[in-house]
Amino acid sequence: MDELHPTEFHANLDGPGPNQPRANELRANAPGVSRPGPGRPGAEELGVSGLGVDGSGAEEPGADEQGVGELGVGGSGPGGRTGTDLGRVGGRAVEIVAEHLAALPARPVWQPVPDAARAWLGEQDLPETGRPLDDLLDDVRARVLPHPMGNGHPRFFGWVNSPPNPAGVLVEPLAAALNPSCAGGDHAGPHLERSVVRWLADLVGFPHPPGGGLLTSGASMATVICLAAARQRAALADGWDAREEGLSARPPMIMYVTEEGHSCLHKAAQLLGIGARNVRTVPVDGSYRMDVAALREMIAADRAAGLRPFCVAGSAGTVNSGAVDPLGEIADVAAEHGLWFHVDGAYGALGVLADGAAPHYAGMERADSLALDPHKWLGVPVGCGCALLRDPGAARAAFSLVPSYLVDDNADDLGWFAEYGPEQTRPFRALKTWATMSYLGRAGITRLVDHTTGLARTLAAMVEQALDFELLAPVTTSITAFRHRPRPDGLDALNRAIPGAVQARGNAFITGTRLGGREALRACFLHPDTTERDLAVLLEEIRLAAKGM
Repeated sequence: MDELHPTEFHANLDGPGPNQPRANELRANAPGVSRPGPGRPGAEELGVSGLGVDGSGAEEPGADEQGVGELGVGGSGPGGRTGTDLGRVGGRAVEIVAEHLAALPARPVWQPVPDAARAWLGEQDLPETGRPLDDLLDDVRARVLPHPMGNGHPRFFGWVNSPPNPAGVLVEPLAAALNPSCAGGDHAGPHLERSVVRWLADLVGFPHPPGGGLLTSGASMATVICLAAARQRAALADGWDAREEGLSARPPMIMYVTEEGHSCLHKAAQLLGIGARNVRTVPVDGSYRMDVAALREMIAADRAAGLRPFCVAGSAGTVNSGAVDPLGEIADVAAEHGLWFHVDGAYGALGVLADGAAPHYAGMERADSLALDPHKWLGVPVGCGCALLRDPGAARAAFSLVPSYLVDDNADDLGWFAEYGPEQTRPFRALKTWATMSYLGRAGITRLVDHTTGLARTLAAMVEQALDFELLAPVTTSITAFRHRPRPDGLDALNRAIPGAVQARGNAFITGTRLGGREALRACFLHPDTTERDLAVLLEEIRLAAKGM
């Protein structure tokens, strides 16, 4: 294959992917962008005019009629803007968003930020006086949007970063307009969060008692919540209170994680005072799944040494290879030894929806806690994670602290979300999550998971058929781990250098890792518009990048 220009291969722009709308569903007569075709909603169908984006609608009061200008939403003093201008400038913002999303497939996936742009972005002084909203949008359009991370592009296969679902993009400004704290109280935010958390639990088949979960900034914070609940439960079971007494003068608490476990598990253990030396690394088998026999031996040895095993963390889709641990067997061990069973499903828990995948996930429903990220596979705009708990009282016991000025006599028995985690002021994460899940529906979410896991299997087959590539792990979710081997030696150095070289070319984006002691390439599929042709581009880009090495 000849060298590729960034615009030569791209997803089909004539219609949506298997489960996500095209960017033109967001536009409101964006200049230079064609209007939606038949069967695609236009601005009016999305309620853009009715929301007052263009100032006012035929049947809707304008901003001034609603008192927006009087309320000073736009800062009507010197250098400020009236509410009417907010509607007009908001319309411009919608156009900019639509243009940006529509143009992504024809652009390079990623490019380094030039020195001048980096200086502007990172070395600004605070303006002495306020700037007009139009000027701010001009800067965003000219100086910020040209330098994306790349994850909106169909050939972005790095890390675990999805493109934003347009439904989530659309409602984010509405959450900002409300600007509530969702710590608790009787307003839309907390009530909608109850529904969203229940939906997430139902999707992955996790038990959901009332109050059994909350949204977080991401799985890292969800993990802190779950492990704090595990720590407090273990302490109370032994007749003491970790919150009151701390961990000093007590037998060290021991947690078990495989070498493939996510770094957030280690960070949480360190933050909670468990200590890095008390996190045991459990070996994995040839498929990078936890060796349960080794787990049993390690627990027995720690008990014999007078230590306090308290938690075992399994993975429902590792970041390196997408491996799913034998969750049912781990649940058996946890039950036998009275350990808290946590599942890290940040990336992979939704993989249970893929056709034929359920047996791999058997036992996930037996966990005491499950962390997952709607901002990964679902495409909810960052950041939104979720902590699900079999017993919500365990998290409340670990975190509830209600000062007198926050006592809510009207709250129900579940209390406030702030009692179940460390955040007191909590953003309205539920709205973008609700919008994304509602837009896709269960069927659309399942199609997305099937589509992306299918791409991972297809790439694995292409790798196995090629003489110059090697598959390094079985495909269970939507990650393919492999390496390039055009020659017999120097493969670690070569595969370590390939990701940066591919990224710099701009036609695809891939990242690397170490797997089984070897340098590896990994491609993670989350974009609904990625096609099999994009996979061929990826392999050819790897070959071209490696030629000069």
